[in-house]
Amino acid sequence: MEAPAVATELYVLLSAVLFILGALGVLLRRNAILVFMSVELMLNAANLALVAFARQWGNGGGHLMVFFVMTVAAAEVAVGLALIVAIYRTKKSIDIDLLHRFKD
Repeated sequence: MEAPAVATELYVLLSAVLFILGALGVLLRRNAILVFMSVELMLNAANLALVAFARQWGNGGGHLMVFFVMTVAAAEVAVGLALIVAIYRTKKSIDIDLLHRFKD
């Protein structure tokens, strides 16, 4: 007995909701780590949409694009967290508003 298929529109709707939540997190948060987490949420929302459309059209190209997006996201996290740690060690804060006020 097969499970009923989920419509592609529902995946795209979930992807849009996740992307909007990520965009709001980038715009409203002051903590650099939360901003990075919001960017990751936006990337994963795009991945969900790519996989949903690849499944709908029966094309493996969407899965390949998701693989590359995940690779870039992993590199972005590694570099971003290294920068956040370096900034915290020198400024003792990761609040984005406070970092804009510093001259050095």
